[in-house]
Amino acid sequence: MFKIYPEKKYSDAVEFCSLFIHEKTRPRYVLGRNEYAVSIANCIDINGFIDDFTIETEFLGKPIVKMDKIPKESIIVSAVIFVLPLTALRRLQDRGFTCLDYFNFLKYSGLALKEIDFLRRSKEDMEKNLHKYQILHDRLADKKSRNVLGKLLNFRASSDLNYMLGFKDAQDRQYFEDFLELKPGEAYVDVGGFDGQTAVEFIKRCPNYKMIHFFEPDAKNIALARNKLSGYGNIRFYMMGLADAKKKLRFSSGGGSASKLSDTGDTEIEVDTIDNQIKEAVSFIKMDIEGSEGIALEGARAHILEDHPKLAICCYHKIDDLWKIPEQIFAIRNDYLLYLRHYTDGLHETVMFFIPNT
Repeated sequence: MFKIYPEKKYSDAVEFCSLFIHEKTRPRYVLGRNEYAVSIANCIDINGFIDDFTIETEFLGKPIVKMDKIPKESIIVSAVIFVLPLTALRRLQDRGFTCLDYFNFLKYSGLALKEIDFLRRSKEDMEKNLHKYQILHDRLADKKSRNVLGKLLNFRASSDLNYMLGFKDAQDRQYFEDFLELKPGEAYVDVGGFDGQTAVEFIKRCPNYKMIHFFEPDAKNIALARNKLSGYGNIRFYMMGLADAKKKLRFSSGGGSASKLSDTGDTEIEVDTIDNQIKEAVSFIKMDIEGSEGIALEGARAHILEDHPKLAICCYHKIDDLWKIPEQIFAIRNDYLLYLRHYTDGLHETVMFFIPNT
């Protein structure tokens, strides 16, 4: 049985918050430029923002400074939230800065800062559906999966980054674990193919594949993918979204890997089902489509039922993906082994693997 531990209080974090709020002689900076960084700047007259990945020089009337130009005596809050918050904090610590993560700053500063809505709603869902998470825990196939789940749920419940210790940036192997046992002749379905890099990683691991079905509704992304994959054969490109039926839906384009179906999207696209678009058998389906995995899986019901493919499904876009996605798949067929892996030290990039239990 998994356990949600009581929240810990960190006196050093409380002391940092007091120092950052009241200090007038040492420079105060925020790492990052997002809505959370803006909320700090709205409460405190900081000296500037740290951003190593821009050519801009000013934000909200404050200078943008590279990390190696920051005075060593500076006090810094890292506003990196979703992908690599621990990595960002370590960069600051390794350079000797006095620093704190946004999660603790939000908790202990007492300021009217931007709430991390995903964490708040996740905690509410865990309290409401604890039995669902217990069912998930009991269904996981190995100790590592149960450990991953425990860390993720305790982080969501407490906003304590210490629970993410041990996770690293491993996005290069995000959908490809040894238990997949890829073999020659695989028919791979890449749903949310983005720029083609995941397909490249598949080909590295399975060079003698039979076919790749590449789905990507964003025109810019699929152009990048066609170019990146131009040296490989047996790839069918589908410039469309996937859902539970053939229809038109609104789509937010131009967001890079975060392009997605959205009621407020800037354009309208054609969507269809995997079952309608692919008539031959498939052996491996990967999905990363920004929260639309559930409806796309519904549209792959026949292939899941008849072909029993391996599945690698992202399960972090919605607060209840962790229990709803396996519930949905096991309702189609129950003979899968379930694994859970996580590929960053933040909230993003959690993948569920469904491996045929034959």
